[in-house]
Amino acid sequence: EVQLVESGGGLVQPGGSLRLSCVCSGFIFRNTRIHWVRQAPGKELEWVSNISGDGVAKGYAALTKGRFTISRDNAKNTVYLQLNELEPEDSGMYYCALASNGASRGPGTQVTVSS
Repeated sequence: EVQLVESGGGLVQPGGSLRLSCVCSGFIFRNTRIHWVRQAPGKELEWVSNISGDGVAKGYAALTKGRFTISRDNAKNTVYLQLNELEPEDSGMYYCALASNGASRGPGTQVTVSS
């Protein structure tokens, strides 16, 4: 059974940082590109970033503005998303997924950016 489980979200002030984690199981992790997507209240799901199975190729949406960094540890079946310089507009539920449209995503972790 494919499983992705996110963690690391929380409440942070504007300008703060968070590190999200996604632990994966049920598939050959090292061969699989992993995506991060997010959804703000009342808005559609939007793609944030992805990383290739070997961790070499990385992609970012324009919304990240150079503030987010994706990485992975294939020994731990884990993908990370470092969020820096957070803005209130970054608030929402963050999911890791097997596709850019959010297919096969985990339950998510909530990020709230507020003073």
